[in-house]
Amino acid sequence: MSMRSDDFGPVFPGRFSDGRSAATVTAEVRLTERGVEIRRTGTTDVLLWPYGALTSATPLGRHSIDALLGYKFASDTTLFVGDGTFARQLQTHAPHLSVRATRLRHATPWLWAAAAIASLVGVIWLMELSPARAIAQMLPDSTRAALGARVIGSMTSGRKVCDAAPGRRALDQLAGRLSKAAGGNTPFKIVVVDWGLVNAFAAPGEQIVLTRGLLEKSESPDEVAGVLSHEMGHGLEMHPESGIVRALGLSAAMDLMLGGSGGTLANIGLVLAQLSYTRGAEREADAHAIRILREAAISPKGLADFFTRIDKLDGGGKAPKDKAPKEKSTSAFDVLRTHPQSAERAAIVANQPPYKSTPALAAADWADLRAICLSEGKI
Repeated sequence: MSMRSDDFGPVFPGRFSDGRSAATVTAEVRLTERGVEIRRTGTTDVLLWPYGALTSATPLGRHSIDALLGYKFASDTTLFVGDGTFARQLQTHAPHLSVRATRLRHATPWLWAAAAIASLVGVIWLMELSPARAIAQMLPDSTRAALGARVIGSMTSGRKVCDAAPGRRALDQLAGRLSKAAGGNTPFKIVVVDWGLVNAFAAPGEQIVLTRGLLEKSESPDEVAGVLSHEMGHGLEMHPESGIVRALGLSAAMDLMLGGSGGTLANIGLVLAQLSYTRGAEREADAHAIRILREAAISPKGLADFFTRIDKLDGGGKAPKDKAPKEKSTSAFDVLRTHPQSAERAAIVANQPPYKSTPALAAADWADLRAICLSEGKI
């Protein structure tokens, strides 16, 4: 059956389904001023589907050879017209079915999101605030937690996560004591990695990576408590989230805010490990560390001692003038490159008013923690 014309214009052959059975019936279809007119074989009833209520299984374009239509107010019914002329003419009456309109419709939420973020960033700049920090603070807790898990997964890839049971119990005890003192809404999760680097990293979503090297080089549990308190300070201020947004740019921020997981985030752990916090961020983390240690009744002397020892062993933060920087330091203290220390900061911590304190861990628990990377949990 091919297209024909009558006094009212072209008539197209079609197949109509009521959706209640698998069978279809032939129909004569016409484009009228008000909508698609359907005359089904075997009945005198005439259906009229207004153009605005039409849906299409696929967008209609210049090269369409047929059209499979639906009707919003009878969702089970379908009309198939296997004629390219019908499909092309229908677009002039129902432009919302066109390829262009469909693409625009799908793109609209993203365009609105981009416009909203761009406007937000503009307002933030005008108010002399940090765009990265403001966007980080807008991230839902679930997104921050997922981002932190991705960071830790990236940073620990190819390395063993240390979880000897006695050491894990000691770490959980210390983490609980510090988290309670930190006063945040979520306890901090700490992962120990079998990594010789002497460092610790705050990850998004109240998560911290602690290395075996730092445990081995620390001389007391108070030193570890001080470093962890400092990292908690970064976490409370959302410095990791802000740094990631700042490093990866607005496109990644949009991806995060919209719940995506684009390719730009594939090496996010490496990005975070290479970030250097500003002096202002380090001061904020230090202030939190001092407060957390006081609230936890742990002496700040351990943190000050650690900073001082690192500063001395790292040459006061300066490389020898007659030597080029080495790819790998011969000293185990190729340390805290993401957290540049100074004697001045160590002095600030050490000069805090005295208060009653107890060791961060008992001697036996401290031994267990230092051996957390040993499978049998013993040094």
